[in-house]
Parts: sequence; structure tokens; C-alpha cells
Amino acid sequence: MKISPSQRNITILKKIAQYCDQKDEAISHFGKSYETLHENAVYKNATAMCVLQIGELTTHLTEDFRKTFSNMPWQKIKDMRNIAAHHYGQFDDQILWDTMGNDISPLRDYCHECIAALRKEVDETK
Repeated sequence: MKISPSQRNITILKKIAQYCDQKDEAISHFGKSYETLHENAVYKNATAMCVLQIGELTTHLTEDFRKTFSNMPWQKIKDMRNIAAHHYGQFDDQILWDTMGNDISPLRDYCHECIAALRKEVDETK
């Protein structure tokens, strides 16, 4: 059975939201401290992997979705993934920390809003 583009986007958005939640789990486990992130490779790796996976998943959202739901900087999220993947040894702790503190939770909230809108759209086409 072929899934619709909206259903595909919902699946991807759910996965993005899960990685946003995993960032919160890492903070709960290690504590909300820049110094800990800076000094603890496991903490840094866990959170950087979440950022990387989020960015990778955004590349699988349909172009129509990214144009319609443009309140999130999808290209910048993808760019952050590229930095995490290709320049990992040079990934700046402060940028990672700022991303975790300022960008991930609003992204999760926006994903949930988009999921609700897409579900409504799917229901209306049935």
C-alpha cells in the first residue's frame, strides 16, 4: 500500500520529535550545564547525534511540505546536520549548546503542530 505524501511527512515529523525528546533525556541524564557538555564526550556525542539525525530527517520531508510549513528554517536545520556530520571534530560546543537550548524545543512543538494539521488534511481527503 502506497502512503500519501502527508502520511510520509507525518512519519518523518514524529521521528524528528522523538530526537527532540532524546535531547531532553540527555539533559535530564547529564544535567543542564554547558561545562558538563564541554567536558563530557558522551553528553556531546549524544546531543550532536540528535542534531545530526534531525537534520537528516528534514531532507526527507517533501518540498511541498517545506514550502507550506515554512515557519521553520528547514535549510538551516539541514546545514547544521552537515556541520555535525562532516566537521564533527570541529563542531563548536557553544553552537551545539545554543541549538539545544534555543532551537530544539520550538522545533518539536512545530512538528506537533504540523502533524495535527497534516492529520486533519488526511482526514478531510478520506
